[in-house]
Amino acid sequence: MPRNVKATATTKTTITAVFTALVCVATMVFTIYVPSTRGFFNIGETMVYMAALLFGPFVGAFAGGVGSMFADILLGYYYYAPATLVIKALEGGLVGFLNRKKHLFSESYTKREWKIFTAEIGVLIGALVSLIGFLYYSGIVEFYSGVPPPESPTSIIFIPVEFWFGLGVFVTLLIAAVAFISEPEFGWMVISTIFGGLLMVAGYFLYEQLFLGVFALAEVPVNIGQMTIGVIVATPIVKVIQRTLPQLKS
Repeated sequence: MPRNVKATATTKTTITAVFTALVCVATMVFTIYVPSTRGFFNIGETMVYMAALLFGPFVGAFAGGVGSMFADILLGYYYYAPATLVIKALEGGLVGFLNRKKHLFSESYTKREWKIFTAEIGVLIGALVSLIGFLYYSGIVEFYSGVPPPESPTSIIFIPVEFWFGLGVFVTLLIAAVAFISEPEFGWMVISTIFGGLLMVAGYFLYEQLFLGVFALAEVPVNIGQMTIGVIVATPIVKVIQRTLPQLKS
């Protein structure tokens, strides 16, 4: 086997291992427990999306599935681990696959149309942030932070409703601003992560409803919140990384 092929395989294996660990840590380091479904809110989607957007469907699928599964096991959510392996792998794989196909769609519309469409997506995401925060995370909130998270809350704070409305406006303006200063591919990147996130939401809903016998609808907004945070955090960071290291686009 040629040396450059071996080097490429080694590099890809290393990247996959690193992002698998990052997904696991990101999932564990910050959690909010949801008693009604025995599930929890986490920020693991951020790393799943970054792995998929930067390095494609294989890295996104492996890191998303295996990293998230190990996080479930280490956190004691054994009943979620088998489903997480499959659902998060499909999520990461879909995001990476769709993002690689951006050239098939970006050429169908003008740059101006893509910028306007991305700004409209920003309005939708900002509205989701405001609505989910208002309904589920206003008032007294318990945070668990650490690896592994402690048994008792790390901190208990009061979050006013106004915070979520302000954050929603900020998110809308942020995505709109990035859309108008970036190339049209940024819009497709956002769409790719949303499709992957919706697959994750549907997957956990079906698993909880059919196999765990819990009120699965209660965690749908929580999972949508995870998807939304992942989109907000991952896509701008990926754009910065790709501008700094343009070879990652290839």
